[in-house]
Amino acid sequence: MADPPPYMRIVDDVRRRIADGTLAPGDRVPSTRQLTRDWGVAMATATKALATLRQEGLVRAVRGMGTVVAPPARSTPGAPPPRAPRSTPGGTTTSAPLTQDRVVRAAVRIADAESTGALTMRRIATDCGVAAMSLYRHVPDKDTLLAMMADAVFVANPLPEPAPPGWRASLEAAARLEWRMYRQHLWLAQVVSFTRPVLMPAAMDHTEWMMRAVDGLGIDPVTMIRIVIMISNHVRASAMLLSAEYEAELDSGVTAEQWRQSAASTVRELFASGRYPLLASLDTVSEGAPDPESVFEFGLRRLLDGLEAIIPR
Repeated sequence: MADPPPYMRIVDDVRRRIADGTLAPGDRVPSTRQLTRDWGVAMATATKALATLRQEGLVRAVRGMGTVVAPPARSTPGAPPPRAPRSTPGGTTTSAPLTQDRVVRAAVRIADAESTGALTMRRIATDCGVAAMSLYRHVPDKDTLLAMMADAVFVANPLPEPAPPGWRASLEAAARLEWRMYRQHLWLAQVVSFTRPVLMPAAMDHTEWMMRAVDGLGIDPVTMIRIVIMISNHVRASAMLLSAEYEAELDSGVTAEQWRQSAASTVRELFASGRYPLLASLDTVSEGAPDPESVFEFGLRRLLDGLEAIIPR
């Protein structure tokens, strides 16, 4: 009997671990990058293995967590087992007509669950149940796709109309909305740029809205756009802390808490040397912990306080 293809060996291994309880419902399964490293296979092989497990209902993608073991399906006595998706001769599954919007939404779902590192045309095609080459009729390349994805997120998160009264309340509302977007889509901070921005109409709507918040206050347009970039870049920089941690966890399989525990003894030795007395004081002052949420909150308030000094009353 011929050996099973590489992707099926991965599928069989994960199936076994789910069946024997090693992987319980809600536990994360290895990401595509972990599978390529641990099994020595190509990204396409790892992608196909996870796609097969999803089609079997054994795993599901969860935003911000990756792929996790799905809860056991509830069965009705006497009911037939669920049918697998019907395959076409080319190996894809039949589905609704392919559109650009459908491609972008599938890409956002994948990136939300597993970061943009898992975002390949083959992976998107697998999720859509179509041949990979058919995607290029709707999306020419990955850079364009990322811009479409980011713009789609901004479209789904419009700023309020009318705006809150007062420039400070408006800028704060915009910053908090963008912070929520970055937290929901951890890949977004890596796509948005203020030095070589990709033209995204919905993102430009956000910029225009924020400029209107300080329009008519005796500030020239150059200062207005600098204010907007300063606020938005603070939000993005704070979000990059979240994004970097998520990427590190996907790459290594080690959580932030596990990493801190493994490094604790080394950190204690460094602090005990007396070389870093101020940093050592943070070890016992919980409010000094530089978590992204506290960095965002502290910075936003100080930036708005500073603008009070230059915006005419």
